[in-house]
Amino acid sequence: MKTGTKIILLILFVLTADQALKFWIKTSMIIGEEFKIFDWFKIHFVENEGMAFGLELGGAYGKLALSLFRIVAVLFIGYFLKLLISKKAPIGFLISVALIFSGAVGNIIDSVIYGLIFSDSLGQVAQFMPESGGYAGLLHGKVVDMLYFPVYEGFLPQWVPLWGGDYFIFFRPVFNIADTAITLGVLSIILFQRSFFLNGDLDDLDGSKKSNNDEAIATETTNPVEASNNNTDNTKITQETALTANENTPLDMPKEASNGLDVEEKDK
Repeated sequence: MKTGTKIILLILFVLTADQALKFWIKTSMIIGEEFKIFDWFKIHFVENEGMAFGLELGGAYGKLALSLFRIVAVLFIGYFLKLLISKKAPIGFLISVALIFSGAVGNIIDSVIYGLIFSDSLGQVAQFMPESGGYAGLLHGKVVDMLYFPVYEGFLPQWVPLWGGDYFIFFRPVFNIADTAITLGVLSIILFQRSFFLNGDLDDLDGSKKSNNDEAIATETTNPVEASNNNTDNTKITQETALTANENTPLDMPKEASNGLDVEEKDK
């Protein structure tokens, strides 16, 4: 199976799980209702106007701005993910980016269309595609959250600075599968960035390194005719240098040296 196909299947799996659970929550529970899975894990239905873990950007314009920002961000992440796949980035990094992308898309679906296709969940179970219309307009839907992990609930000891004696819950935020995917994707990049970036696999997404290498190879590989001409020129220079050296070398020995040799021969 190709890497691109695996990434697409992962994205579809996250989106399907996220939207299926949200649809069931919306059509089965009212806001504020909860039931216990374990003492430390509950399904608790809430809706929020904004970002992950119930964070909000207030007002109608704030909600609209956040929805538009999400759409732009998802388009950018999608393009970046496609580029990574084409450049054969490490599979771990691809999975991390795919998790972030699928989580962002999952929450965008809530913001864009949930206000149109569901009735309000305040004091009643929401209806899917109500005849009277949805509870909000396009891009003004609320994000559905339901995963609640109150691992610790109780009063803090008096000796704890600032919050001593206060009632404390950890972990208080309520979130969804899309938030979980985004968090896992970001954390995996932070924790395993050395293995993703150490070998320089992601340093050349624009192909500049390959271009530079090609230029270097092209520079080193000269034209055969040019190389032949250069060799001929070098040979000529060498021959001229040798001739010049021979001209400067005395062919006849000086008279004094010759007389000296004659004397040595007579002595012998």
